[in-house]
Amino acid sequence: MNNNGIIDHTKLYRLPWTLPDNAISWLEPTALCNLHCDGCYRKNENVHKSFEEVKHELDIFQKYRTSDCISIAGGDPLLYPEIVELVAEIKRRGLKPIINTNGKALTRNLLKELKKAGVFGFTFHVDSKQGRGSEWKGKNEVELNELRYRYARMLADVGNIACSFNSTVYEDTIQYVPDLIHWAHRNIDIVQTMVFIAFRHVVPNLPFDWYAGGQKVNWDEIMYHSESKRNVDILSTDVLNKVRERFPEFTPAAYLNGTVKPDSFKWLLTERVGTKKKIYGYLGPKFLELMMIVHHFFKGTYLSYASPKLTRKGRASMLLLWPFDKGLRKASKNYLKNPLRLFKKAYMQTIMFIQPVDFTEKGEQSMCDGCPDITVYKDQLVWSCRLEEQVQYGTWLTTVPKKNE
Repeated sequence: MNNNGIIDHTKLYRLPWTLPDNAISWLEPTALCNLHCDGCYRKNENVHKSFEEVKHELDIFQKYRTSDCISIAGGDPLLYPEIVELVAEIKRRGLKPIINTNGKALTRNLLKELKKAGVFGFTFHVDSKQGRGSEWKGKNEVELNELRYRYARMLADVGNIACSFNSTVYEDTIQYVPDLIHWAHRNIDIVQTMVFIAFRHVVPNLPFDWYAGGQKVNWDEIMYHSESKRNVDILSTDVLNKVRERFPEFTPAAYLNGTVKPDSFKWLLTERVGTKKKIYGYLGPKFLELMMIVHHFFKGTYLSYASPKLTRKGRASMLLLWPFDKGLRKASKNYLKNPLRLFKKAYMQTIMFIQPVDFTEKGEQSMCDGCPDITVYKDQLVWSCRLEEQVQYGTWLTTVPKKNE
């Protein structure tokens, strides 16, 4: 057990991602969005980068960083006028184009164009605090599964496009995470990944003063702030605890630690295998290590998003790779209890909990060590979640504990 009393980080596979050699890189061609999500860390404005600017940023990534995929974000990238050309450019460079979108602007015709251009997958951000309009107004996270299914079904019908969802987790929505994970299980054949991101904002109840260099700044002038007191210290292990109340067997296999705390779980990854009716088991650290090593050996990159063709190989993984991983062996035994299951497909599915910046009592800011969501700003690699600090102040903000009056 670690100091959270839940899991021991030394028993998990520490994902091998680093700044120069990482599974993912984060590209933002536009700042324009058609929703205003609570907790968004980007200024919403009608600004698009030129195609030449975007290609230059791809050059910077390929100069400094080896990646498996490019997450195209924003803003909402579907509003970028040259999104189809951008997907084709990323594909041409030998990278996987992943579109991170709220999905509102996605049509079937646009999806077919993007597939023809080489899109590898989509990550749809769907949660109850996005202000989606009258059809979804007042819907909770479970009721929004109808919308999630629409997107997943659309991708499945077009074929062989990876489908992922992410949601921000707030103090009043953490209760729904087990329901969403159950929904993902029931759609394991068309949903490859579910991601839950703990809410973070600058709020008045934080016990810090904020500085840009030596200049003190007002907390309420920072782009990502909330006027009211809110819970901004939800941990990935809090989410795990909530899930295990309903699914005690739920077992993470890999993680990314924090830049300050080695035993924190900034990215906490669980891999499971099963059918729409039954989860046979949770794959262990050795399986994830094997996948990363083999992919890096043959492709030169660490694996990020898996294709539907790959995630449909759950049956083959259980039958062929069980000697390498304890979790896989347990899943194989459950699978083989009924010999008739040998004629049925089994699927692999990833569940991820992300815990953004944390603050120590000393004011240290613990970021994700080996952050996959690194973007480009002024030809430098920077954290995408804190890009507005560079834009607004020209430097990273530092935090200093407030003096007792």
